[in-house]
Amino acid sequence: MSTLGSFNKFTQSLPEQGKSMPVLFIGHGSPMNGIEDNENSRYWAQLGKEIPEPQAVLCISAHWLTKGTHITAMPQPKTIHDFGGFPEALYQVQYPAPGSPALAQETVNLVQQTQVGLDHDWGLDHGTWTVVRHMYPQANIPVLQLSIDYHKPASYHYALAQELQALRKKGVLLIGSGNMVHNLRLLAWDKLEEAHYGYDWAQEMNDLFKKHIAGKNHQALIDYQRLGEAAKLAIPTPDHYYPLLYTLALQGDKDEVAFFNDHCQAGSLTMTSVKIFNS
Repeated sequence: MSTLGSFNKFTQSLPEQGKSMPVLFIGHGSPMNGIEDNENSRYWAQLGKEIPEPQAVLCISAHWLTKGTHITAMPQPKTIHDFGGFPEALYQVQYPAPGSPALAQETVNLVQQTQVGLDHDWGLDHGTWTVVRHMYPQANIPVLQLSIDYHKPASYHYALAQELQALRKKGVLLIGSGNMVHNLRLLAWDKLEEAHYGYDWAQEMNDLFKKHIAGKNHQALIDYQRLGEAAKLAIPTPDHYYPLLYTLALQGDKDEVAFFNDHCQAGSLTMTSVKIFNS
């Protein structure tokens, strides 16, 4: 059985330094990004080479919605193909990264506002593996997922994420994986092949989100339902939006912000992503 002591052993080789690991929000888009060589996946691969190599990855994916908060705690998480109607090649992908029961337990110990359950059934869904397999193709870095309690409001998720700050000092890369603008019902199917096509309201919200993120106006983003009619179109349901709040909650006073893959797709989806880092 893994213990807190084993986690300390797991991370004790980390040098003492002032800088924390970066934090990412990644617009993951279509599952096909997991196997395609495109501008999004190429940047993910580049990112994996540019940032310090993590001791582990903890991902908050839009595709693990639960009652209560849970964290994967198995030594070998399975690859979950949680989608339908895609080419067979996508279903054949396996991403055999190990888990870390010790890191799962440490995360449980950090969170005080709620009880986090240790999960042995889930695994790595496409919000995680389609991105991380480009960043770390050797699958040799432990990867865990933290679920989204879909019965809780935005403020709950932001506050919970703040309790994970210590993990950045332990060499853990925290990733929120979703999409800021995500309205599949309004996708422009006839524009799928047109690069960076976005409806006016999607472009408007993308710019507003970036303005608030750059200005560290997190309260406005927590209160996203007050951002007007365009926000209601951009976030018809908050599942793909909540991972952004986990990322923003981990921003420190001295952290800088950079945007990447900053564009719309198919009218009602944005791939816009965020990197929070020490300069």
